[in-house]
Amino acid sequence: MCIIFLKFDPRPASKNAYRLILAANRDEVYSRPSKAADFWGSNNDILSLDMEEGKEGGSWLGISKQGKLAALTNYLEARQNPDAQGRGFLVSNYLTDNLDSFAYLRKVSSEAHLYNGFNLLAADFRPNEDTLCYYGNKGSSEPIHLKAGLCSAQCLDTGGLHKAPLFDLAAAVHTTFTQVLTPGIYGLSNSLLETPWRKLQHGKQLFSSVVSRTLPSDGLVQELLHILKNEELNTPDPAQENQGVGYSKAMLQALSAVCVRSPGYGTRTNTVILIDREGNVSFTERTMLNCDITQWSTNSFHFKLQE
Repeated sequence: MCIIFLKFDPRPASKNAYRLILAANRDEVYSRPSKAADFWGSNNDILSLDMEEGKEGGSWLGISKQGKLAALTNYLEARQNPDAQGRGFLVSNYLTDNLDSFAYLRKVSSEAHLYNGFNLLAADFRPNEDTLCYYGNKGSSEPIHLKAGLCSAQCLDTGGLHKAPLFDLAAAVHTTFTQVLTPGIYGLSNSLLETPWRKLQHGKQLFSSVVSRTLPSDGLVQELLHILKNEELNTPDPAQENQGVGYSKAMLQALSAVCVRSPGYGTRTNTVILIDREGNVSFTERTMLNCDITQWSTNSFHFKLQE
């Protein structure tokens, strides 16, 4: 289980603004072997984390120096196919593939039945154009573009400008909404993108408040890490509970927090990624040590996207 908040602003007007602000939590069994974030790939040009020992190559979040970024969350469902393919390779395969984000997700959608439930964000950050796409194999049969400022499922069609078919993120049907090309903020947990679980709405509100302020990069990272450590329970939540039929009441309650805490399972890694207007990347990882929620290590990486 995981949660991701992001602000996508391909062409920020201010020199102090960011093309991407991403804050994410990775929830996992505390004892699961894993590796900390580091560079890998043929030219050490890919930075990703949580590549489990014995399953090298899989990841849930990563970015390359060529501007490719991918992030994965699992879909909350009680029944899992033990013979399904490993979802972590959906991230690492994209980072090493020559396909652009939309083409890659089209390819993934044709193989969706091979995996247990997942959501996948894939992005290209390039000198002339930034693209962010989403696909969830429990929702639409096709990936969708996420353009800055796309209205959510509550957006009204004003009958006029820039209409385009868009997957209804909350109701899981196809419909039409108006595109408003202003900066966009999105949230993704363990249901479809923007599904209004209470934990997602709560965390997204906190995230929106922070990214709306003008903060130095170090201050912004610290504020976002603070949000990712929020253990407030967001219950009752009928939407999450209905999807999680088969899970215990205690587990669903624990999963209702942005930062999950339960015996032996919970949030193990906090990650913040910033990409500024000039293509400078800041990647900060805070990860649990020794299966102990009181012991954490923080590492930061900085590099510039290749043009």
